Amino acid sequence: MKTSFLFVNVFVLATCGLAYELLAGTLASYVLGDSITQFSLVIGLYLSAMGVGAWLSRAVTRDIAVRFVEIELAVAIVGGLSAPLLLFAFGRLSWFKLVLYGEVFSIGVLVGLELPLLMRILKESLSFSDLVSRVLSVDYAGALVASLAFPLFFVPRLGLVRTSLLFGIANAGVGLWGTWLLAAQFRNERQRKRVRRQGLFILTVLLVGLSKADKLATWSEDQLFADDIVYSKTSAYQRIVVTQGRAGFQLFLNGNLQFSSADEYRYHEALVHPGFELHPSAHNVLVLDGGDGLALREIEKYPTVTAITLVDLDPAMTALSSQFAPLDRLNQHAFADPRVHVVNADAMAWLDDHPETRFDLAIVDFPDPNNFALGKLYTTRFYRLLRKHLAPQAALTVQATSPLFARTSYWCIVRTLEAAGFATQPYHAAVPSFGVWGFILARAEEPFAPPTHVRAGLRYLNQETLAASFRFPEDMAPVPVEINRLDNQQLVRYYENEWRRFN
Repeated sequence: MKTSFLFVNVFVLATCGLAYELLAGTLASYVLGDSITQFSLVIGLYLSAMGVGAWLSRAVTRDIAVRFVEIELAVAIVGGLSAPLLLFAFGRLSWFKLVLYGEVFSIGVLVGLELPLLMRILKESLSFSDLVSRVLSVDYAGALVASLAFPLFFVPRLGLVRTSLLFGIANAGVGLWGTWLLAAQFRNERQRKRVRRQGLFILTVLLVGLSKADKLATWSEDQLFADDIVYSKTSAYQRIVVTQGRAGFQLFLNGNLQFSSADEYRYHEALVHPGFELHPSAHNVLVLDGGDGLALREIEKYPTVTAITLVDLDPAMTALSSQFAPLDRLNQHAFADPRVHVVNADAMAWLDDHPETRFDLAIVDFPDPNNFALGKLYTTRFYRLLRKHLAPQAALTVQATSPLFARTSYWCIVRTLEAAGFATQPYHAAVPSFGVWGFILARAEEPFAPPTHVRAGLRYLNQETLAASFRFPEDMAPVPVEINRLDNQQLVRYYENEWRRFN
């Protein structure tokens, strides 16, 4: 029974230990951006800290079972409270990175301490070769479970705060169980009761935290935003947060601002209307992403449009209007228009699965390419695939990050479109919430002149602002760039290097 318990402990320890580091990496990229660097630093630091813990285990020469259980309980409280602690620290402390990496290092050291102690407890029950092979195989199996269950099950269904608390409870429960199964290795009843009280206290704290997880998550996440959170949801793909302030409400996805209701019309008018000026008779329109319905609102102003297909991966985003009334009012009930057909699917996969579908106008409104999953939607592979779905003389508009703050990234997207066979006309708009923002007007034909007129009655665009948007000052002028291809994802590296200055 004792041997079985210890192998269960290895499995739980490996699963929870890796889960805590995945959680820390997720939070680091969530609040700091630069996801590649953050995940690399977190996992690398965790593994090196495990080595430090393994080296320190040599100093434990007595009461090994007691120290083993105490370390298990320490992992439970440090890891279990890691998500609310890190969210709170980011909002309140200027030295957040020290807290983040200190948390990661602490968990790594504790996990590194436990494994050698456990093997020393088991050495009398198993031969050395059997001991090493079984401990390591169970350890790696636990890591596999964490790497699959964390992103696919726990975070989408429970959120980061609940997930960290739940794994902490698992650690605490196993540690408390050990005070019974390893009772013979405690020096006396007093020592066993002391450790058991510690375990019960830690388990109680984590259970109370789990019961108050919604309030704890809101309290922790409030530290990240200047305004009050009025809506939040963790979908299978992202964290959706809406905040409300005096100027209106704002939508954040994974901590990144998507729009502010005060000035989003500037962005969406610039995204949509130049494409219609290039193809005034467009009747079949494709919108990629845009689940907030704000691009739909602009498209629906054209009576020539007979069909609009909106492809957005996340059903929670396309349902947001029905769950948050201010957004439904802002997009003027865009999803109720009978011309709209919503598809919840990966854009690249959906285009691959519908080779015969053709559109007169495509509006591409993907989030910025801050990771490889998004970066693939800015590659020559994707743009060539999209080109096959455009009718003759069809127009394409693409949001393309800021040509001022991410100049190299912007021109990389322009040149990648051109490498995929598009003629382009880059342009930009002033959106106070974002600064200067970049777009690209394109057509899969010979070069074309930028449009000179725009429909009347818009709040931002008119003939003068449209003409000015196609002119670039010197600090946003073209720069040499590499093409973004599926096998190099150079754009993601450009993007992270440029935006790192502002995080």
